[in-house]
Amino acid sequence: MPSNSILIVDDTPNNIRLLFDVLDNAGFDISVVRNGETALEKLHHIQPDLILLDVMMPGIDGFETCRRIKSNAETQDIPIIFMTALADTEHKVSGLQLGAIDYITKPIQVEEVLARVNVHLNLRNAQIQVQQEAIERKQTEIELRQALASMQQMQTQLVQSEKMSALGNLVAGVAHEINNPLGFLNGSIRNAIDNVQDLFEHIQLYQQECSNPTDTVTEHAEDIELEYLIQDLPQIFEAMQKATNRIESISNSLRTFSRGDTQSKVKADVREGIDSTILILKYRLKANDKRPAIEVITHYGDLPKAECFPGQLNQVFMNLLANAIDAIEESNKQLSYKEIEANPNKIIVKTFLEENFIKISIADNGKGMSEEVKCKIFDHLFTTKAVGKGTGLGLSIARQIIVEKHNGNLQVNSELGKGTEFLISIPI
Repeated sequence: MPSNSILIVDDTPNNIRLLFDVLDNAGFDISVVRNGETALEKLHHIQPDLILLDVMMPGIDGFETCRRIKSNAETQDIPIIFMTALADTEHKVSGLQLGAIDYITKPIQVEEVLARVNVHLNLRNAQIQVQQEAIERKQTEIELRQALASMQQMQTQLVQSEKMSALGNLVAGVAHEINNPLGFLNGSIRNAIDNVQDLFEHIQLYQQECSNPTDTVTEHAEDIELEYLIQDLPQIFEAMQKATNRIESISNSLRTFSRGDTQSKVKADVREGIDSTILILKYRLKANDKRPAIEVITHYGDLPKAECFPGQLNQVFMNLLANAIDAIEESNKQLSYKEIEANPNKIIVKTFLEENFIKISIADNGKGMSEEVKCKIFDHLFTTKAVGKGTGLGLSIARQIIVEKHNGNLQVNSELGKGTEFLISIPI
């Protein structure tokens, strides 16, 4: 352990020699200066553990030197012991009021010097140790709080991920259950179209060969409106075919959205994920009694497939698109149906390639956000939505997925009254 350092400030050679010999023999690291000005200059370069300061010196005296030392934040904590032949109480009180911790009375007594120096250095060392322990405890407390917050965030994100995983499994199961009867329907409709076409051809052939049907046949043809059936039935089958194709498209979108992620990234077309998410959210985009439909405009550039976790990216797309719908609906609250029609609700989705990054922009023409909200938007548990409508997890997790899982970036551009844009960047 290094020895304590002591600075002696005295202009009397005999006192200096005596103090140096005694304290050096006791194992202390000693520095000596002969006046207050030199002492103040010395303190710019060293930080002694204790100062022995003579009161009566040429130039600035010990009291003024003490005052300047204690007024400097870098030196104010160094303990000072005055050395003086002035034994009156008034001078001692003045020194203590300036910040000194003790007095040594001249002529100097070796035993007294050692005793007082050791007492105050022990106190000083104990004080430093207590301060250091307090700093360490504070640092430990900060680290524990950070660890607790990190664990809570990880737990919350794990729960959210489990929910999304369960939702994905449910959606995938529903899509699978839809596909089986859907395949049967599609095949049956195609067969029915072919069979009905054969039947119509047979009826037409019959009509040509039997140009004079009986009254019973004629009456029955009129009762069932045969001519109308021949015209209408193909249209009915066509509508049924379109409906099953629509169901098949929704089922495919569900499967695309809910695809399970592996331990490693795979190549995927981000545009497919965006389209499937838009289709799933279609019900929220439709017109209602309070507003016209929200139009989603897509501008897709030519992109290579991205090395990614597609299921997690779809989760991000879902969050950003749902937030865009929420923002638009919030901005519509103060507007009439006609006012909204005059400035239609829009969500614009763009994909493009910039340098070595795939860029995905999702912008809405909602009310935008303030600088204060924008600065906190990705904070864990921060939400601007009403109680029960937002968890404050979505954007935090979305950013984590983009930044940590894909080495990309998620940023927000927004201004009050001018809408909001989220920009995703994913390296190729």
